Amino acid sequence: MFTGAAVLLGVSAGQAQAAEVSYATKCVPPSGIGLPDVNGTTKVDITAPATAEVGDTVDIVWKFTQAASKNPDIIDLPANSVQPSGTLKAAGAQSADIAMQGPRENPAIPKGGAMTLSDMKGTLKLTAAGQVTLTPDAYVVNALSTDTRCAPTEAVRPAVTITVTAGGGGSGSGSGSPSTSTSPDPSQSQSQSPSPSTSTSGTPGTSPSASATGGGGGQTDFTGKVVDIPYTCASPIGEKKATSPIQINAKKNGGSYDLTVQFKKSVMDSPIDIPAGKVKPTMQIVLGGADTGSVTVEGPLNAATIPQGTPIEIPDLKGVYKPGATGDSTLSPGVLTIEAMGTKTVCTPDSTAVSLTLNTAEQASGASGGSGSSSSSSSGGAASTSGGLAETGSGDHGALKALGLVAGTAILLGGAVFTFMPGRRTR
Repeated sequence: MFTGAAVLLGVSAGQAQAAEVSYATKCVPPSGIGLPDVNGTTKVDITAPATAEVGDTVDIVWKFTQAASKNPDIIDLPANSVQPSGTLKAAGAQSADIAMQGPRENPAIPKGGAMTLSDMKGTLKLTAAGQVTLTPDAYVVNALSTDTRCAPTEAVRPAVTITVTAGGGGSGSGSGSPSTSTSPDPSQSQSQSPSPSTSTSGTPGTSPSASATGGGGGQTDFTGKVVDIPYTCASPIGEKKATSPIQINAKKNGGSYDLTVQFKKSVMDSPIDIPAGKVKPTMQIVLGGADTGSVTVEGPLNAATIPQGTPIEIPDLKGVYKPGATGDSTLSPGVLTIEAMGTKTVCTPDSTAVSLTLNTAEQASGASGGSGSSSSSSSGGAASTSGGLAETGSGDHGALKALGLVAGTAILLGGAVFTFMPGRRTR
């Protein structure tokens, strides 16, 4: 799905040299997604000093000149959302695995657009005289907080060779790092994907009673109990499970009730910059007791950009409940749908609980047996996306799904998963 490459920047005594290497690559998407592996071609441009002395520490840069795939026709990748890391092999007079990493810097990559990855850099301290070859190896692409691991599927020829001579043992004009790079798991250099926690910190025990009686004594405001709802959320990139504490409140308005649903739990940091107007939550409230059907409540689009690394806060969800029956009617959290940057995630409760009970009086054209919401929004079934997949450099039409996975994952983490861990101050 992504490309591997290497540019080694020589900052030693010798003049810099550069050479391009091309090799077959297999990229594996995150597990549990059900997407096929990507088989494509990586092209790497490598620069390194032609000569150096024992004791020199040389700087290395790995440059991607052709990605093995394009961004599929699933979602636009925002600027500065992709970060590469990898391993460069030193062999010959000296053997070493050189850790390489690039910054999270990329232009916005539209659906179907060519992948653009930043240059990766690393250092190597030269310890023996002779010929030292540098060859690109496995690498990891972290995009929107998910890792795709790529590795050569053929023997890769060395990109450049450094001629190392015995010298005074002093440090060269390289980076000055005193240590030889060691072999890391490339994925360790990536930002960890924000996993939606299933814990429920923050004690809702101070919340009011689970039920309220409407219609008597002139009462108009009714406060529900905070209930923990376990969800299974289906998105274009797989399933996630999480638990959200939810409270349903009501205000009597004539024969109907204005409903407000609040999420009462800890914050989650956004894995990317989410533009304003790109995230919208909708929920179905399930009616029970005397009444049947459901009520749709929805929140507004996010009014401002949500910067990367800042908490995502879910807004109040609002709707109108028009009773379709007389008696004690219960209100429980139901299916939650999140639309974020052109994608949809549908969260279905594994189990639910009553947050609010109202003593209702039947209204004409009320909710019983149908939806009592004045909103036209609806919750969906299985999540779906539109648009085909871009072709890979190898002509494998299905392989780019791996990149589609990466492209969609943290957008949904930034848009949908926040429904698992909504950030709201306890009132």
